[in-house]
Amino acid sequence: MTTARLRTTRDDRAVSAYVERFGDTLTDAGMPRLASRVFAQLLADDDGRMTAAELTEALDVSPAAVSGAVRYLTQTYLIGKERERGSRRDVYVVQADAWHGAMLSRDRVLSQIETSLRAGVPAVGGLETAAGRRLQLSVAFLEFLGDRLGALEGEWDERKAELTRAWPTDA
Repeated sequence: MTTARLRTTRDDRAVSAYVERFGDTLTDAGMPRLASRVFAQLLADDDGRMTAAELTEALDVSPAAVSGAVRYLTQTYLIGKERERGSRRDVYVVQADAWHGAMLSRDRVLSQIETSLRAGVPAVGGLETAAGRRLQLSVAFLEFLGDRLGALEGEWDERKAELTRAWPTDA
């Protein structure tokens, strides 16, 4: 017995409203406004792939604005950029697990910050100074966070496998 896949009707107005609401949420969390909207638009797009022209049209913004937004999103690893086959156009792609890549990039940044903080401890006079103790406490926190992020990554891989085991493969 085969199971037919249910077809749902996409409500473009509801999607646009969602993109704006989620974009506002991300903006409130500190992400630049248009980058928030572009990310939300890509997440809401069925295949998660759009050209700059498609993003410009969907969000009713200028191509230059989209260019800045996708630059920010690629630098933070929330989206990727691919070349459209047989074309010179770039396609911006959001992965199903976009947050994972972004968090891993943050882990690398936190490691760089930790290294810089660690170098500052002796520069300010070591643990004998208030500044040295403050910097050392920051180093310890980032070490703690790094350890926890490493453990969480393995746990997430297991949880993700559980969640997606029964999902259909997207063609």
